[in-house]
Amino acid sequence: MTKQNGGMKEFIRKMIVSLKRKPQTIPLLVLSAAFLVYSLNLTHISDTTAKIQLSGMGLSGFCTMLFSLLSFVCFINAYPHRKKTNIPMLVLMFLMLGILIFCDSYYAGRITQAITRADHPIVVDANTIYITKAYDMLMIHRVIVAAGALLTLLVPVLRKLLRRIDTSLPMEENVEMEAISLSDEA
Repeated sequence: MTKQNGGMKEFIRKMIVSLKRKPQTIPLLVLSAAFLVYSLNLTHISDTTAKIQLSGMGLSGFCTMLFSLLSFVCFINAYPHRKKTNIPMLVLMFLMLGILIFCDSYYAGRITQAITRADHPIVVDANTIYITKAYDMLMIHRVIVAAGALLTLLVPVLRKLLRRIDTSLPMEENVEMEAISLSDEA
């Protein structure tokens, strides 16, 4: 039982050491979560677009997927291995994240417009529950993308905070070596 607990402690220690070296991993994981939330709910988006059919909805969904992938490329190129941060790529990534949030807002506005219009509003019932799911997912996606952008801005702060965490191993081996060397002197 103690060996398993020690293994978990060592795993956490190694993970923190890895984050100390690359704190930009944290916002990358958050942006990955945003991409997964959107892409795993893409069926709801497609069904909603097919049902409502207002202008710009398909383009908005396409742009969201496109800029999600391109923002990953920009993020990875913004933080090259053992080099300074590439500021132009970082600016381009923030521009794409802004477009993502705009596209989500536009799409959610189109859903609201279709549900609340005066003539022939779309009725959400058991057969069209995917519209509500798409709307809720868009809200969650916007929040996660904004959190990823905020964490990307805070990478220097995260780096300083992570450096304060002590990840050094206990020096049990040195204590044993000193005891052996002292016993040889006697």
